[in-house]
Amino acid sequence: MKRIKLRFIEDIEVVFTDREQALKRVGEWAERGMVNVQVVYGPEGYGKTAWLMQSAELLKEHGFDVIYINPIERGFYAEIGIRDVKARLLEVLKEAAEETWVRVAWIVIDVARELIKAGRRRLAVLADDVFQAIGLDKAAIYVKGLLGLIEYPPSSYDVIVTVVATSEGISRREIGRHRWADLISMWNMSREGFHELYSQIPGEKPHFEEIWRLTGGNPKALTEIYRAGWDIEIAIERIISRKGLRGFIQALGENERRWLGEAVESPDTLFTRERISFMEELARLNLVIYDIPPRKDYLWIDNPPPEKDLEIGIGKYVAWQTPLHREAVKRVLEELSIL
Repeated sequence: MKRIKLRFIEDIEVVFTDREQALKRVGEWAERGMVNVQVVYGPEGYGKTAWLMQSAELLKEHGFDVIYINPIERGFYAEIGIRDVKARLLEVLKEAAEETWVRVAWIVIDVARELIKAGRRRLAVLADDVFQAIGLDKAAIYVKGLLGLIEYPPSSYDVIVTVVATSEGISRREIGRHRWADLISMWNMSREGFHELYSQIPGEKPHFEEIWRLTGGNPKALTEIYRAGWDIEIAIERIISRKGLRGFIQALGENERRWLGEAVESPDTLFTRERISFMEELARLNLVIYDIPPRKDYLWIDNPPPEKDLEIGIGKYVAWQTPLHREAVKRVLEELSIL
C-alpha cells in the first residue's frame, strides 16, 4: 500500500506512519463489508484525519469509489469512476461558502446513492468531523442516512464502507441510543509510531522522551509544541488562553477545585457519582475524555492505551486529552495557590 504524504505544518511534509491495526481493519471492511456505520472516536488531535486519508488510499487500491469529506476543515477527496458525477460534486464544493459546507455533508449521501444506482459496486464514504459541522442534535440522523446506503440501496452492490470519525465524545450518548452504528475507540499513536513521526521533523528538537511525556503520542500536541518553537511554556500558555482556564477555574467552588487538583494527579478520581457532572463539564471543554472502554481488541480499532499510565495522564476510566492539557490545568491551579 502506498503511504501518503501529509502536511505536518506549513512547508513540512511527513509520511503516514503507524496505525497498522486500524488499516488492517479497513482492509477487512473492504473484503466483507459492514452491517452498521462505523463511528470512530478518540481524544482531540489523535490523528483521525491522517488515518482516514490513508484509508482512502487503501480503499482506492481495493477498487472502491471513495468520497472523503471534512466540513470543518473544508477538506474533500473524491475518487469516483463516473466523471460527470465527480465533476458535478466538485463544482458544488468549489462554490460552497462556509455555511453551505454543512449542506455538502448531506449532499455526499445523495451522491453516494446516485453512484450505487449507476451500478458502482464498491463504494466508501469517509466523514471526518461531520458531527461538529451539522450539530450534535443531527448526528444520529446523519448516521441513519449513511446506514440507509447499506440497508436500503437504490440498486445492488458488492461492498459499502461508511465511516465517521470524530474527536467529540459527547455524541456517543446520542448515537448509542440507536442501533445504527458501531462505536469504536481509537487512541493516540503508539510509542514506536510516534517516534517515527517525531524523527521525520527536521532540525534540532527536544529529546524524544520529553516530547512523549508531554504529548502521550498525540500528533496535534506535537504540532502545537513545534509551532511554539519547541518552547513548552508557550505551548502551555496557549492552551490556557484557548480554553479560558483562568476564568473557568477561578469560578469553581471549593469542592470542584479540590477535585480538579486530585484529577491532575490521577484522572480516575473524577469517576465517582458525586463528580460525574463536573467530569462531563471538563469533557465539554475537551480537557478530559471519560468512560474509556476496557482494553479489549474488539472495542478498539487500533492499539488501546495502557490500563493506567499516570505519567501521561491516563487512568482506567478517565484520561486527560493530552499531558499538555493536564500541565495547563496544573499551571493555573498553582497560580491560584490551589495546589
